[in-house]
Amino acid sequence: MRSRYTAYVLRDDAYLKATWHPSTRPADNLVADEGLKWLGLEVRRHVPDGDRATVEFVARCKSGGRAQRLHEVSSFVREDGRWYYVDGSFPEKGG
Repeated sequence: MRSRYTAYVLRDDAYLKATWHPSTRPADNLVADEGLKWLGLEVRRHVPDGDRATVEFVARCKSGGRAQRLHEVSSFVREDGRWYYVDGSFPEKGG
């Protein structure tokens, strides 16, 4: 999770695609617009389960002078010794 956050900060589209599972990987560019500035990452929870894992995190960013938070619960899978991002869900506020 931390390496993928760093890839978003550095706008490293190739790394993001390489660490996204092929079954769910988008075809287009993954890097956000140039005006987005990432401010920090907080990993709230990590739940390993064999070759699967769940990571809950909050990433903070600023866009157009406005602070924003991305709160996601991500699913990862390990194949051939490498971890891949599969998908994520967004918990409801206050939940």
